[in-house]
Amino acid sequence: MFPNLTEIKKIRTLNNISQKELASLSGVSQSLITKVESGKIEPTYSKTKKIFEALSKLSNKERITAKEIMNKNIIYISSNDSIESVITLMKKEGISQLPVKDKELIVGTINEKIILNNLVKFKEKIYSKSVKEIMDDCPPIVTINTSRSIILELLKENQLILLSERGEIVGLLSKSDVLDCL
Repeated sequence: MFPNLTEIKKIRTLNNISQKELASLSGVSQSLITKVESGKIEPTYSKTKKIFEALSKLSNKERITAKEIMNKNIIYISSNDSIESVITLMKKEGISQLPVKDKELIVGTINEKIILNNLVKFKEKIYSKSVKEIMDDCPPIVTINTSRSIILELLKENQLILLSERGEIVGLLSKSDVLDCL
């Protein structure tokens, strides 16, 4: 038994997808979606089933939490570390951003973009600078139960998100971590 056809538009808009995207995901025409949502026609059982199966898949993706996709391997640097040592660490570990931690507190973040911008500004003197001289603000910290949609919104504005459980940092998420899970 399917939900009422009036639910199609509600579920679609909650998942922030267009009629065209829903049509593509469900294998029906966009005009059918438009007519169903406006109440002009009732689709066949098979088409209704396709539409609700596509909507169900979207809802299941939304239920994914940060805990399921987080990276538990966190490498911290100190604000007193040299930029030269940070660059070496980033190359060695194949990472593009790092949280900065001093005395068990997260105090900022540094990433390739920050380093490159400051390389232009300071030229070769960048290597003698410390992290605290060029680091960015602390990244957002959210719980491990934060939904995928909130994670995606945060990553639009941030390179890195830290994840906590009962006040302790237990993981992190970068844009590449999320892309790896698609």
